[in-house]
Amino acid sequence: MLPIVLKPGPAQVGLIGRGEALLRRQKLLAEAGFRPSLLRPDAKGPEFDGLTALFVAGYCEDISARLAAAARACGLLVNVEDRPELCDFHVPAVVRRGDLLISVSTSGKSPGLAKLVRHWLERRLGPEWSDQLREASTLRAQWRRSGLSPSEVSQKTAALAAARGWLR
Repeated sequence: MLPIVLKPGPAQVGLIGRGEALLRRQKLLAEAGFRPSLLRPDAKGPEFDGLTALFVAGYCEDISARLAAAARACGLLVNVEDRPELCDFHVPAVVRRGDLLISVSTSGKSPGLAKLVRHWLERRLGPEWSDQLREASTLRAQWRRSGLSPSEVSQKTAALAAARGWLR
């Protein structure tokens, strides 16, 4: 597995779903800044044009497998909720603190465990981490402009976190 972070804009996503599963995926995508194209369950080739990935949620295995195959034939990456065998990628459990994004994945093996780890992290990393990231980001930009190497910036970031007690 290769964990990546997709930016809304360059990556366009489609969503086919129904019921609670559809609402969960809409919320997940909205929190990540995406506005998915909502497609019908009978979507075919041309309807996938311009998309990078397709999310399928709330359908039986037969319909989900058909949609996944049709999307893959058009070059899309596919995620079918709760059907890891039909997925090209998995959606991790996520903790967001401003621009700080921490993801927890079990490679689709145990989403429930990933959720428990996410809750554990949420209790330990409060909203102050948004401000801490902003401070570290501002200083990083200054250090890079002053000519420090990435390794030197990393060392300074570690010293900053230690001095502020961020990881105690």
